[in-house]
Amino acid sequence: MQDGSANPLSPEAPSSPSTAESVAVRGPDADVVSTHVLVPEEQVQKLRELARRTRIHQSEYLREAVEDLLSKYGRMPERPEGES
Repeated sequence: MQDGSANPLSPEAPSSPSTAESVAVRGPDADVVSTHVLVPEEQVQKLRELARRTRIHQSEYLREAVEDLLSKYGRMPERPEGES
């Protein structure tokens, strides 16, 4: 039995399907992965309301946000080693 007090973000945390960061999904979208993130309650409520009003799934908005971030930071030049 696992210790429920273990922090899932700590390096010592056990890796199992219930605590894994991402899980592959099988089916028509075989390249899709399910991931778990912690989001502030206020943002969750706003996202739910937006999805309800627009009838667009929350997951679509989240995928769009990830794509926007990857596009934004993908254009940044790499830093030389040792520079922060």
